[in-house]
Amino acid sequence: MKCLAVCHDELVIRTLARALTKSLEIEFIVEDRLLARRLHDSDLKITVGDPRRIETYLRTTVGADTCVLVEASGRRNLRPTLDTVRDAGVTLIYVLDVGHALGAKRREELRSAEQDIGYLSLSGLVHGPLVTTLERSMTRARVQQYQRHLADADRVLILLHDDPDPDALASGLALRSLLHRTRATAIIGSLQGVTRPENLRMTNLLDIRVEPLNRNSLERFDRIVTVDVQPHYFGDLLSRVDLVIDHHPERAGYRAAFKDIRPDYGSTCTILTEHLRAVDVNISERTATAMLYAIKSDTLFLSRQTNERDLDAFRFLYPLSNAALIRKMEGSETTVERLRCVADAVHGGDVAGPLYTAHLGEVAREDLISYVADFLLQVDEVKWSVVSGIVQGDLVVSVRNLGDSRHAGEFVKRHFSDIGSAGGHRAMAKAVTPVQHFLEKFGSLDAEGILATTRELATQFLGEAETARRQRTNGPQP
Repeated sequence: MKCLAVCHDELVIRTLARALTKSLEIEFIVEDRLLARRLHDSDLKITVGDPRRIETYLRTTVGADTCVLVEASGRRNLRPTLDTVRDAGVTLIYVLDVGHALGAKRREELRSAEQDIGYLSLSGLVHGPLVTTLERSMTRARVQQYQRHLADADRVLILLHDDPDPDALASGLALRSLLHRTRATAIIGSLQGVTRPENLRMTNLLDIRVEPLNRNSLERFDRIVTVDVQPHYFGDLLSRVDLVIDHHPERAGYRAAFKDIRPDYGSTCTILTEHLRAVDVNISERTATAMLYAIKSDTLFLSRQTNERDLDAFRFLYPLSNAALIRKMEGSETTVERLRCVADAVHGGDVAGPLYTAHLGEVAREDLISYVADFLLQVDEVKWSVVSGIVQGDLVVSVRNLGDSRHAGEFVKRHFSDIGSAGGHRAMAKAVTPVQHFLEKFGSLDAEGILATTRELATQFLGEAETARRQRTNGPQP
């Protein structure tokens, strides 16, 4: 989350930087060029300019979802600065009262005249609990913007990616609760329905209905929101959406009235847990169960792509959820179909040091490929798995690792983004490309050729990291 601080005191700037940098992406506006020079070597992002002129804010990364802190000084009238901040499109504004510079009378005058502005003390901000309070307040203001924007719509579509997984399904339920809507006024939909056995079981046990959609049906909704996916995924079907909430790396190529994208979070449900808590929404047992299961599923029980926010969401949701239902949903993961795919990977795969590559040939669904990639990481020596298969004319490559120094998403982007879609996180990624495009680039479509290609690409990618490590340890070789 971004924070812009309008300050004139060096001690205040350095204190804010120490207190907030770990939690927020903070930038400073100062008027004094000498002060800016003194701060130049402190690795702080500084913009020099008059805070009462809108051009100053246009030179920063300020946006509608940016929090702006304005340092109070008894020597200067705050109103022109606050008015300019509003003109820049900011709605999350806080006055930072340092050492009670405003005085009780002046503070009350400002409170009555500027009712949409919050007030904070510097001493309070430097303590962790109040940093959390600030973040919660910023989240609350952001969520209230969503709610107001969507309030007048008769029908809202909560759009999920194809064959939605637990994180998408639970995020749909959570957003419906956040908007205080029913399944009649906030429809959870997907262009391709649920097919994976454990996800079907989840929808049945928790009574989650996913409406089937097509290009024409999208036009029947007043507002469209995407969760756990970004609009670029749908090609030219969506030129503009009203809200995007996602934990995958941000992609360009679409317009959205609002978006909350946090790729450092392990699941979209973690983001929505913070949203629900910020506006004190009562979370039902059904929704809490779905969200807890989603966080467990997307983070491999908090062992993959997880940060403190995921742990906090898990701790909050656990007492609200139904543990028996979660155990029942988890019990559906292993099927005969999946075991056959694992057997194919064992018999036809290749192990070279920490790398396991396998090609499954024609398979019915993408989830069979990702399941095998996850499964192979359980082998003691294996730290990377690269598993491919052909699904309805597309070659799907699923990549997993144990949080290695090399990035799985970078691997698939490097080799497949020019012939299809490719992306992901450090520990998990996926590429999907038409088989004809793969053939044109790599020259083979038989099983042995595909396996040899993915093995060679992965070996080279991992070898670069090993070479770099040796150079760091021993220095460049003559």
